[in-house]
Amino acid sequence: MRRICVFTGSNLGNRPEYKEAAQALGQEMVARGIGLVYGGASVGLMGVMADTVLAGGGEAIGIIPRGLFRREIGHQGLTKLYEVESMHERKALMADLADGFIALPGGYGTFDELFEIVTWEQLGLHTKPIGLLDTAGYFAPLLALITHASKEGFIRPMHTGIVIREQSPAVLLDRLVNHRPAITENIWLELPPER
Repeated sequence: MRRICVFTGSNLGNRPEYKEAAQALGQEMVARGIGLVYGGASVGLMGVMADTVLAGGGEAIGIIPRGLFRREIGHQGLTKLYEVESMHERKALMADLADGFIALPGGYGTFDELFEIVTWEQLGLHTKPIGLLDTAGYFAPLLALITHASKEGFIRPMHTGIVIREQSPAVLLDRLVNHRPAITENIWLELPPER
């Protein structure tokens, strides 16, 4: 695994544990020679991830849409910063450059990126591992929603395990590196007959 794409917030959040987890993950990635692909900002947890990886001598690649450059404050010290035309192009390039994905705490953008990449795996468009670094139980409500959606018949049980959840960066990285995809082909969903 050469690079991991990290989805996380352009804010720091309200708990110091979030920043500490981003730093710990960045340090662990550098120690393993794994490069960072992320959204390209210099602020929030995104900036913490990039700064940590760069400080350790690692590779940090950012991808940012031109329209967000001023708002998110693109990081100027990265190994490489791609400026793209849209959020769609951003997510596609992030996916192309990465061998796996990890979500840290974040908001709508993080959820959007996470669920799009999970959907792509569900549809058989990729077989790259996807993890959650579940700091301070941040993702517990989201995982409860996934379980609920499955119980209600909207997510197949075989797809509820797409996302790997851990609280330790080292354990999460071990699981991603050793991941064997459960879904290896495009599975067409059969719709039930109308009632």
